[in-house]
Amino acid sequence: MNLTQAVLHGQSLGIERLEAQMLVLHALQRPTSDRAWLLAHGSDELSAQTQDRVHTLAQRRASGEPMAYITGHKEFYGLDLRVDARVLDPRADTETLVDWALEVMDAGRPAGAEMPSAIDLGTGSGAIALALKHHRPQWQIHALDFSMDALAVAEGNAARLQLAVHFHKGSWLQNVQERFSLIVSNPPYIAAQDAHLAALTHEPLQALVSGEDGLDAIRTIVAQSPTRLLPGGWLLLEHGYDQAPAVRTLLQNAGFHNVQSRRDLPGIERCSGGQWQA
Repeated sequence: MNLTQAVLHGQSLGIERLEAQMLVLHALQRPTSDRAWLLAHGSDELSAQTQDRVHTLAQRRASGEPMAYITGHKEFYGLDLRVDARVLDPRADTETLVDWALEVMDAGRPAGAEMPSAIDLGTGSGAIALALKHHRPQWQIHALDFSMDALAVAEGNAARLQLAVHFHKGSWLQNVQERFSLIVSNPPYIAAQDAHLAALTHEPLQALVSGEDGLDAIRTIVAQSPTRLLPGGWLLLEHGYDQAPAVRTLLQNAGFHNVQSRRDLPGIERCSGGQWQA
């Protein structure tokens, strides 16, 4: 089997061509972005050992395992993150949340804030917190997760990227004492009986599901945030494709102002947030 045939083998299992190429490159221990090299060496023969490795990787992807878990890497907001099955596979949709966070924090510092400060709740791989710190190194960035496994992944990413984020173990804002300019979170938001869960069996369930309607975690964060925000501070939340109206209502009922939603690249209301004025 040569390299071109190895790619076609992956496609025969229902894998998209780009991903099949990435898997072959990964099996060869080459950068998964090195497609030009792959095309130039399409007739190169693979050893039996490498063929077996390509087949194993392709079977994993065909079973629905995220590419990030297979390769151990995921690019998020310009950062190369290490990820595995201990954390969610960071989605491009979540970059909408980072865009908005940078925008509101650049717009003005809340009253009483010596410097902008933010906390990322349920940080997982650390994607949001690390993106904020990378693009605004002067900010004080904290990140929290209930899972020690997730924190180990996030701390490893921070160390490798040399980004000074303060990590904490905890359940949302329950034991947090500080007050922040910004609270940001991509919490679990899938309903317990949602049919989409069938396609997400490789990812940690506790990072996906949040009660019967998917809003339990968001309710908790909205209820806890007012006492942990500085006056003028913002709470920004990612949520499901059809949850924006419900999340806006939760924010308005909790006393938040300037409540609004932001759309991701496909045009879906992906994030909602509000400003605390008390």
